[in-house]
Amino acid sequence: MSISGLFPIDKWDFRSQSVLRDLPAEDLDGLTANQIVQTYRKGEIIFKEGGPPSGIFYIISGKVKKYKAVEGKGEQIIYIANTGELLGYHAVLSRERFPDSASTLEESEIGFIPKEDFMGVLERSTMLSGRLLKTLSHEFTVFVNGLALFAQRTVRERLALQLIVLREKYKVNFQPGIPVVIDLSREDLASLVGTARENVVRSLSQLKDEGAIQTKGRKIVVVDVKRLIEIADYK
Repeated sequence: MSISGLFPIDKWDFRSQSVLRDLPAEDLDGLTANQIVQTYRKGEIIFKEGGPPSGIFYIISGKVKKYKAVEGKGEQIIYIANTGELLGYHAVLSRERFPDSASTLEESEIGFIPKEDFMGVLERSTMLSGRLLKTLSHEFTVFVNGLALFAQRTVRERLALQLIVLREKYKVNFQPGIPVVIDLSREDLASLVGTARENVVRSLSQLKDEGAIQTKGRKIVVVDVKRLIEIADYK
């Protein structure tokens, strides 16, 4: 089912899919003139925190996790990026090193655009610069909501909300009435929720008992998104 009108998904999901969409041919040609397209295996690193940016990345297909290293605790997933989204442009725009790392959650096809091409088009394209400004503003809102979520919500509520967001990301050829399958390890889900793996496993078991989800190995099938929205208790 659609969650339109039931849950404000835009408050939790970036909109960078639209940044390159329908750009004038001249701008798109400038961005892709020296683009390198590469297929990454699941789990491959795209860029690492602290590394110097030499360009931006465009997800042609697949999913990527953006994360920060946490000393003694592994990693904290900040965001899961989907097909059509841009990666790495914050560091290019700020002329600083990458503030986080990115690696693939599944086999992904990713285009690399050299920073010289990206900045050249950005300087002359009012459409691209306007879209990026709007996207950056929206991302700030998403991050603020995320901070509030960790500060004010229980693990169960955070998990329910993240499953709602992940359901939207894992929709493929979606038809009403067809359950959405989320393929994410318990470790990555725990990192996204900001808790220990055992807490996620226990909460997933409870959600399963309540009929909100089903599990098939590591895969999570959302069968009652309305119930997840009730548990998330987002107002």
